[in-house]
Amino acid sequence: MLCNISYNDPNLKLKIDTTLGKPFTLQQRWKMGGIGSPKLTISSCSKEIYSLLILDHNSNYCNIELRPNGIIIRFRSLLETYGLIIPYYKLKLYKGQANIYSLYIDNQYVKIMADSLSIHNFFKKIGTEKARISPPPIEDL
Repeated sequence: MLCNISYNDPNLKLKIDTTLGKPFTLQQRWKMGGIGSPKLTISSCSKEIYSLLILDHNSNYCNIELRPNGIIIRFRSLLETYGLIIPYYKLKLYKGQANIYSLYIDNQYVKIMADSLSIHNFFKKIGTEKARISPPPIEDL
C-alpha cells in the first residue's frame, strides 16, 4: 500500500498500526541494535513510485523502518513524504547481482543498491524478522 504520510492523519496511522503493528519501544530498539536503515539509494522502482520520484530532480533515496509485522519504505518527492507499507507475509526480498536488493509487494517494487556492509547487515535483519514472523512449514505441523 503506497500512501502519503506527510500529514498527521489518525485514520491512516491506525490503518498502518493495525497492518504492521505499533512501533517498537525504545527498549526493543536497543535490543535489536536499531530499527532504521541507513540512507539507501533507489536504483529502480515500479511505475507508480517512479512517477512520484521524477517530480523533482533530486537523487532518489529512501529509508526502511522495521515494525513488528512488516516494514515501511519511506521516500520523499517534492515536499511530501510517501510510505510503501509492506507486511511481512506479502514481502518478497531478493538479492540480485551487483549488490542490488529487490523488495516486492504485489505489483510494486523497489530495487536498492547496497554499497556498504551496514546495508547488507540491515537486509539480513529484515530477513531474520520475516522468518521469525512467518508460520512454520506445513510438514512441521
